[in-house]
Formats: sequence, structure tokens, C-alpha cells
Amino acid sequence: MISQRQLFLQNLAQTSPTPLMIEVERAEGSWIYDVKGKKYLDLISGISVSSLGHRHPKVIEAIQQQLEKYLHVMVYGEFVQSPQVQLAHRLTEFLPVSLNAVYFTNSGTEATEGAMKLAKRITGRSGVVSFAGAYHGSTQGALSIAGGTNFQQKYRPLIPGCTMIEYNQEQQLQEITRDTACVFAEIVRGEAGALVPQPEFLHQLRKRCDETGALLVVDEIQTGMGRTGKLFAFEHEGIVPDILLLGKAFGGGMPLGAFIASREMMAALSENPVLGHITTFGGHPVCCAAGLAALEVLTGSDNLIPQIAEKEQVFRQRLRHPLIEKVTGKGLLLAVHLASFEQVQLVISKCYERGVITDWFLFNDRAIRLAPPLTITLDEIEFACNVLLEGLEAVE
Repeated sequence: MISQRQLFLQNLAQTSPTPLMIEVERAEGSWIYDVKGKKYLDLISGISVSSLGHRHPKVIEAIQQQLEKYLHVMVYGEFVQSPQVQLAHRLTEFLPVSLNAVYFTNSGTEATEGAMKLAKRITGRSGVVSFAGAYHGSTQGALSIAGGTNFQQKYRPLIPGCTMIEYNQEQQLQEITRDTACVFAEIVRGEAGALVPQPEFLHQLRKRCDETGALLVVDEIQTGMGRTGKLFAFEHEGIVPDILLLGKAFGGGMPLGAFIASREMMAALSENPVLGHITTFGGHPVCCAAGLAALEVLTGSDNLIPQIAEKEQVFRQRLRHPLIEKVTGKGLLLAVHLASFEQVQLVISKCYERGVITDWFLFNDRAIRLAPPLTITLDEIEFACNVLLEGLEAVE
């Protein structure tokens, strides 16, 4: 009889020559269990998706309740569907008043694509500026503004008119001109290795966008929904985006993304031509129900977000070792920087042996990713740090 592992290799398209091959039986809280009963502490949350841990009871309850009512009934934007309406309304209560219209998508990448179209439509311009080391998705448009040229090379020609500049280099903001439709920026550059901005850089970016009429698109696909210690990372910086992108944790473990702007801007997608942006499954009612439940947990009486700064400090205090060059990031999106990819691989391998799942970053393979569920306990952090330090000792 062919095993599940064999069928996985035989019939699923592979994205790497060495998949992790953990055969998942179930997941609960901060833990994933394989078919042999071994449990793994999940330090990456499915790449920042499972921020409330796996199968949070309130999210599961919301999914089950929606399953009893209806699944897909019509493409996005035609029928009044309570999960979409309630999530959009509740979300805007936590946002600046200028971000009051939500367009739901299936993923963060699709949110990027929608934002690019919206910015071009609003400004009548075609130029798009992004930053080196940034990641905004993997579709053709999103890839055109990604910061890793190795990932772009085999898929050229990409979308014309895209310019890449260096983060934290104020003089390079002059590349933003009156031909620029929008600038895509992450608050914490996730795939570059959880790098935070230098003081005032984002204020200078906001100022330059205002001077030129370019729209500022803030990508919170990975940092949003509490990951950095505030509901949205731009709150740390005191700036307001023109367009906001959400994804990953937004759906509480279900596939859901969004791009958010003002009602006035978003109205441009509804005329000349009508249906200026379309999605079949964006804002699926079950996903929106899950997203609403997740938002209520994050902002409710559990007080999860106020605990994140303390948990960050525990990681930083415990992760001290001669091989660690630095720990960067914000909240529970952290990167442990080592000297080489070989060291990173060895530590990750040792962690898997001891039942801890971690990874590196797409555009920084010399750093270990730490993005656990926001619900991780102090005891689980202690266990994780002990295993990481043992892995470092083995490398040394």
C-alpha cells in the first residue's frame, strides 16, 4: 500500500527539493502532533498565520456556527453577507478614520495585487516603488516589487515601471516622484530578517509620498493582528497609510486577506469599468466568521496584545550565546542572526529532533525565524529557548 508520504511526493507539486515531511495528525494550541505521536512546539505559526495557536476554541465555534448557515453563495460584493459586513465594520473601528472601506481577498498576495490596481486607478500613474528585502507575495505583480532578485530572475519580464530602493536610506526617497502611483512598505521587514526601521525614516517616507501625491501602501500581511505588540505595526510609528494590506493571521487560521482604503478611493473600482476588481472566493463567509472571532479574541478580555512585549523580552534575555550575532524584530516577530546558513540549518535540524519547529527567512538565510503563536506561554518559551540553546551548543 502506498503511504501518505509517498503520495505527497508523487501527487502534490513540490516547492523545494527537501520538504520537511512532518505527517500531521492534529494540532492544538502551540503544538503540532505527527502520526507517530511526537509533538512539536510551533515557533513559526505556519509563517505567522496561527497567531491564536491552532484551533482556538472561539474560532472553531464561529466556523461551526457559520457552517450551519451557508458557505459560498455569490461572488464578492453582490450579496449582503453578515460575516463580511460584521468583520469589516468591527475592523474599521480599530483603524484611522481614513481607512474605512475593506475589500476582502483570499490571501495577502491578492491584497497586494488589488492595492496596485487601486493606486494606479486613483493616481493615473504607473510607477511603483518598493524596498530591497521586501516580500509582498509571489504572483506576477507582487513578485515585480519583491526584494529578492533571485526569486524574480526566472520569471522575467516582470511588470514595467517598478523601482526598488534601499530601506533606511533617506536620500533614496527622491526616487519617489510625481510619476509614482504608490510605494509599498513593510513596518518590520519580515523576510529580510525581521528588521525594524531607523527612527524617523517612515515619517520621512510619509512626507515624501505627501509631497509627490504617491499613495503609501503599508503591508501588514505578516505584522498585522497583534504580531508586533500592537494590533497594527504602523501604530508604533505614528503614521497612517493610504492603503493597508492584511493577510496571514487575519483569518484566524483560515485563508483571508484584505486591502483597506477610504470609501472615496475604493469607489473607483465600482465604475468605468464596473467590476474594476473582482474575486470569487474573497471574503468567504466561513473565513470572515473565523476572522471576526480572531479579532474579538485579540482585542478582548484575554489581553493578549499587552502580553507580547513581556514575551519578546523573555526571548531576548534567554537567547544569549556566543554564536548569536544579534536578535532583531519587534514583538513576536524575531530573528536570531548567526554567521552562516550552515549554522542556521544545523540549529534548525537539532530543534526538529527535540520537537521544536523553526525556520529561516526567505531573503535572509542566516537568521532563525521566531514567530510563535501570540498565545505561547512563558513555560513554552522557556522550553523553546532551551532547545535553541542546545542546538547552538551542538553547532559550536
